[in-house]
Amino acid sequence: METVFDSTELPIEERTDAWQETLSRALVTTHNKFPEDEPFTARLKATALGPAQLSSMTYTGLVSWRTQALIRKSDPELYQIAVVRSGRQGIEQERRLAVIDPGDMVLYDSSRPFEATVAPGAEPSTSLVLQFPRRLLPLPEHRVAALLALPLPGRKGMGRMLSRFLMSLDEDSHACTPRDRARLGVTGLDLIAGAVAHHLDREQDLPPDSRQHLLFLRITSFIHEHLNAPDLDPVTIAAAHHISLRTLHRLFSRHGTSVAAFIRQQRLQRSRRDLADPRLNHLGIRAVAARCGFFHPADFTRAFHTAYGMPPSEYRRFVQHNTAGTQRKEGGTQTQGRGADRD
Repeated sequence: METVFDSTELPIEERTDAWQETLSRALVTTHNKFPEDEPFTARLKATALGPAQLSSMTYTGLVSWRTQALIRKSDPELYQIAVVRSGRQGIEQERRLAVIDPGDMVLYDSSRPFEATVAPGAEPSTSLVLQFPRRLLPLPEHRVAALLALPLPGRKGMGRMLSRFLMSLDEDSHACTPRDRARLGVTGLDLIAGAVAHHLDREQDLPPDSRQHLLFLRITSFIHEHLNAPDLDPVTIAAAHHISLRTLHRLFSRHGTSVAAFIRQQRLQRSRRDLADPRLNHLGIRAVAARCGFFHPADFTRAFHTAYGMPPSEYRRFVQHNTAGTQRKEGGTQTQGRGADRD
């Protein structure tokens, strides 16, 4: 489903109230203050992508803030990552204040107070915001918190890949089926996890040696290719790469993890993708687990619940419910008083 809002369709005196209502429905509830000496204009398009949502927004000067009181009243527990396409966006969270220039990104958390600003009289801010449940980012929250409200480069490396992906989604999602969008949402989550992990690695100056880095990449690639192998363990991996167990464990330790933890994380991520893929609906939970290297269903259910906050069967229903809801509403545009819901 797409939610569309265009302030130019409304009288000037109704625009600010309509915008606040639209933000509460499409994103999170905030307080907003608007300049009194200039007319407010804004446009928003929000597209459901399975468990995620992509919003394209343009708006003129305002101050928008989320308080502890609003969080206590309603908190969907979301991460939101914004790519600024034009104008400048100021944001403050966790006592950090950043001004995000076009092409760069910023990550923020709906469960923590924040304040976002576009200066009065400045160029309108245009951005893409991908929001998703915090539990779906497979990284420790205390580490992710170190990146909140910091400018993240979006014009090179992992940031550029993510930015281009979001821009393509914004431009072409109308040509995708609901199932396509659900799959693309899962792909977007994987790209975000990669981009966030990349920045966390840079914070720790990892890895310092290029040869060790290439070895690590070869080993992680080997692990990805053999996730469903029952004998995938440190001994097998070390032997396949002609290194000692001690070298293998030291290599992963430098990247802040262990061999076993990395294998477990990759198996969980693959299982999450498989559960969200409607083409694999014919497979039961046990079969999905086995495809990903989990051969004891109880262990798989427990690990998945710990990582993502719900058991695998519930996650599959959650994703399919979002996809089915989008599919039922697909086809046509309905114009409503303070905006429009386009299905």
